[in-house]
Amino acid sequence: MDIVAVLSSGGNWVNKNQGILAVILFAVTAFYGWVSGIFSALRRKPKFKIALIQGPSFCCTFLTGKKSDDFAVHRTGIALYLQISNVGSAPSSIENISVGYHWSLNRISLQWLRYAVGWFWLHEQSIAINDFQANIGANIKVYPFLTQRSILSGESADTFLEVGQSTNGVVYFEQSDSWGGCFPSHRKGIARLKVSVRDVFGGRHKVTFDVPVVTIEEARKYNPSFGKTFAELRGEVLPHDVKNNDKPDLTHA
Repeated sequence: MDIVAVLSSGGNWVNKNQGILAVILFAVTAFYGWVSGIFSALRRKPKFKIALIQGPSFCCTFLTGKKSDDFAVHRTGIALYLQISNVGSAPSSIENISVGYHWSLNRISLQWLRYAVGWFWLHEQSIAINDFQANIGANIKVYPFLTQRSILSGESADTFLEVGQSTNGVVYFEQSDSWGGCFPSHRKGIARLKVSVRDVFGGRHKVTFDVPVVTIEEARKYNPSFGKTFAELRGEVLPHDVKNNDKPDLTHA
């Protein structure tokens, strides 16, 4: 059988089975569209870009006036003025914000490996008693909160982000009673913090920042109630609220 006969035979088969071929082509096209649609949907994910903007971003460790064995009890407050932008391909909401830091430990131990090399996380934000603010000339700038309502205006930031949309505000963390080296390690007055933002789909978006370590007096220039959340809840009076004693004794670290 020569090539012409083969081609002729193939052409006759195609002509006779055009209906079947049309159904097969339709099925293949539909299947490809379905599969590509699934993969396209899977590729559509939110992606949060996290940045610090100028304002109250710092951490502060202060004494409580109590003791645990031979260690002075202290607490750590962290304020971060964040801008979060959705640069992904799907809208989403901010579900939770956590902050992590390295403990200030010198001796090599299991705790050193876990928290001085690894990260110690604060997963729950604290409610700030007052708004964060700053004097600018004769005016007062009030910084918005990111996840809680303003005490002054009652407003809160929008945490649902369409693609290309951003939001900003202050997040505040106050660590409960701690002692020893359980406070942010720092070098030359700068501590390294890691911020983790979780979206409603469970995705985590992380970034690391360097922020200044300040005294309680410096922190309270931005917020007169900085570090007072646990004290107010427990009916306590902190040492620096009755006398000028705001320098933590952290020599046991």
